[in-house]
Amino acid sequence: MNNRYYITTPIYYVNDAPHIGHAYTTLACDVIARFMRLDGREVMFLTGTDEHGQKVEKAAANAGVAPQAFTDKVSQNFRSLAQRMKYSHDDFIRTTEPRHIKASQALWKAIEASGNIYLGAYEGWYSVRDEAFFAEEELVPGPGGKKRAPTGADVEWVKEPSYFFKLSAWQEPLLRYYEQNPLAIQPDSRRNEIVSFISGGLRDLSISRTSFKWGIPVPGAPEHIMYVWLDVLANYLTAIGYPDTDSPTFKRFWPADVHVVGKDIVRFHAVYWPAFLMAAGLEPPRRVFAHGWWTVEGEKMSKSLGNAIDPNVLVDRFGLDALRYFLLREVPFGNDGDFSQAAMIQRINSDLANDLGNLCQRSLSMIQSYFAGVLPKPEHLSDRDKTLLEQASMLHQTVAASVSRQALNDALQEIWRVVSDANRYVDSEKPWTVRKTDAVRAGTVLYVLAETVRQIALLLQAFIPDSAGRILDQLVVPADQRTFAARSSQLVSGVTLPKPEGIFPRYVTEETGAAK
Repeated sequence: MNNRYYITTPIYYVNDAPHIGHAYTTLACDVIARFMRLDGREVMFLTGTDEHGQKVEKAAANAGVAPQAFTDKVSQNFRSLAQRMKYSHDDFIRTTEPRHIKASQALWKAIEASGNIYLGAYEGWYSVRDEAFFAEEELVPGPGGKKRAPTGADVEWVKEPSYFFKLSAWQEPLLRYYEQNPLAIQPDSRRNEIVSFISGGLRDLSISRTSFKWGIPVPGAPEHIMYVWLDVLANYLTAIGYPDTDSPTFKRFWPADVHVVGKDIVRFHAVYWPAFLMAAGLEPPRRVFAHGWWTVEGEKMSKSLGNAIDPNVLVDRFGLDALRYFLLREVPFGNDGDFSQAAMIQRINSDLANDLGNLCQRSLSMIQSYFAGVLPKPEHLSDRDKTLLEQASMLHQTVAASVSRQALNDALQEIWRVVSDANRYVDSEKPWTVRKTDAVRAGTVLYVLAETVRQIALLLQAFIPDSAGRILDQLVVPADQRTFAARSSQLVSGVTLPKPEGIFPRYVTEETGAAK
């Protein structure tokens, strides 16, 4: 069981084009999934689109098309983004698929069979944009004296027949669960937020609507449509074969290891979802990780401001791996971050071109120049040699610990610490000078550098896969020696390396006029 790993993104709402925030969430999951596969784990990585609800029904009507045609088009935009970003997901789920309708209705029946659903009438405030119900005390004042949801979305007074989930009955079980599993919600700030919310008292939750039709019918009561969040959350079960809980896939992958979500939807995943699951006799996910939001030049992304960033434009301008690196490195995963092109250019030029790119280029160029491209044999390792090799070999352990807690920024910091140490090492050892009087010593230094670069590149395959692959190509590392299991081996002396090519060119702006 420890050899499997199930990671999910939220499934994205199809009422708009994907932007940098969507790319960021899936990218984080992609890095973790790639890392776990390289570490020998059997991985299930799920993403997809959420296609039901009143908001989608209204958006389709405004576009003058049927809801299914609308969702077909917008869902494809998310698939196209996934292809452009080279995500390694194992499944892309759509909530309009027959398999998902079947699983959602099965989950409803399981909850109902446990006595946790009853018929009543809902009267209260509802936000179409958030697809969420809010108590009076949660609302905030808006323009003209109107009430708004805490998110700033408009709310409307809803009164209609509704099925209810006995959420109030799960207050104490949820508090016990989070007390016994303190890492089940991360980061800690989100855990504290959710525990505080639960401790404040839970009300029974309306889980059906009758005022619109674009959704999954309630089993046995087709005039009711399932609450979109019950429908949405069930996708994590659908993808691994629910309701067949005896299937090998379901047994292997449930409970999920981590649901990665934006901080705005942590309540649905950390309050409603585990309560639904426990009521249905299923285990909750092992962790819900809520990351922060990206602002743009200090302002929140929004349709009204027109400042949402298309990740395709950034890939065209800066390159895929440069974008991946910046998003993962700029802020600790879990915190809010501000996107600016100036900050991205700084990261490209400083971290990628100057630090890692320079380390790779000068190390391999000296092997090419001084040893005709033949990897030299190390002789008589000094304490400095041994220290750098040990730091490189131990890097996997520290990076794996960071990735396992979704601390992707920390993981890259650890890798770049060794990159910096390797650059200082080559500056202090000066193989360009030493080789004039001691070619054997110069060869040892360059071998140590090449082996250090190999260890770094192995780990970077999860973060910047294309660039890391090119580094390993230049070191002539065979395809079957690129998993983390191969890290204990070493480069073979005597192998002829190809002429090195620069991998991380500096990014040039018109303002600087610098040469590429």
